[in-house]
Amino acid sequence: MLKLINQGARSNLPFSPGIIAGDVMFVSGQASVDRQDGHIITDTFEGEVRRSIENMSAILDAAGLSLDHVVNCRCYVQREEDVAEHNRIYAEYFPDPRPTRSTLVGVLGSRLKYEIDCFAYIHATRQQAEGG
Repeated sequence: MLKLINQGARSNLPFSPGIIAGDVMFVSGQASVDRQDGHIITDTFEGEVRRSIENMSAILDAAGLSLDHVVNCRCYVQREEDVAEHNRIYAEYFPDPRPTRSTLVGVLGSRLKYEIDCFAYIHATRQQAEGG
């Protein structure tokens, strides 16, 4: 099965917000943008992280999923000094057992402070995983 998810948050860039391929949903990188028209919203680091994760959550929700279905995240942080704050905020949205994660620092340029993308398993949440 292949299904496009074009609801939840929009972008002005040429990509789909989400695609379900078999048992996995892939969510494109989400940043601090307005969900309706995709324009960048400049904010504090915390504000950009929260808006990015909430945009990702809205796309998952459009597919009938939640952040609890996320099994892997890739996080992009503009500045090294924001990594500790990122970890604090991230933990609020992703309780144990947490998704696997990679965090890249210093890769965003000057327009964004944060971006996140994910993979989600559509048949179960992390809380339903064996061995937890």
